[in-house]
Amino acid sequence: MKSLRYPITPELLAGGFSYSQFVEFTEQLVLENRTSGANQSEDYLSYTRMCLQRMVRWNKTSKVSEELKQLLLQVNQSQVWLIITEAWCGDGAQSIPHLAKLADLNPLIMLKIVLRDEHPDLMDAYLTNGARSIPKLVAMAADLQVELFTWGPKPKYLLDRHAAFKQNSEGLTYPEFLEEIHLWYAKNKHKDLESEIYPLISSTLIP
Repeated sequence: MKSLRYPITPELLAGGFSYSQFVEFTEQLVLENRTSGANQSEDYLSYTRMCLQRMVRWNKTSKVSEELKQLLLQVNQSQVWLIITEAWCGDGAQSIPHLAKLADLNPLIMLKIVLRDEHPDLMDAYLTNGARSIPKLVAMAADLQVELFTWGPKPKYLLDRHAAFKQNSEGLTYPEFLEEIHLWYAKNKHKDLESEIYPLISSTLIP
């Protein structure tokens, strides 16, 4: 645990989305044939439509393991989970629905979502290998002074797989690589996410 790398204010949190509000926001973007952020290309509009479909599917199908559920019920001090993302973010659509289900298990955990491109200074405090990779989860104490842990932008297996692809694509096109990644998410069913976040949450428990 350490001091926050960037000042998080109550006003910033108040301007954020709950998870349900973020889904509704994405639905509205899709209806208007646009997305969040400056890039309004057809590719990003397509990504956003797929992200909405994935969030809706995970809302119905993802299940929290009993082990992690029992751990979350032990959290006895208020926490804020702030997620930085965008509506077009494929990794966000895969992971955030499950993170929201984790937060919902304990009323002491408040989850808020903010958009990366609207908060560049915040994002720059939580880079991954120098990049503005999303989604990024920043968990903090309720006083907004202490950083409890961070997670993201994706499970370690995918971070390593992406690094390997950049080094040598082995003949895969980028769309083919993305298809491989999303197939992995579907098969993994958040097992890696849970195994990585379990010790992070455990470290925040106060005897």
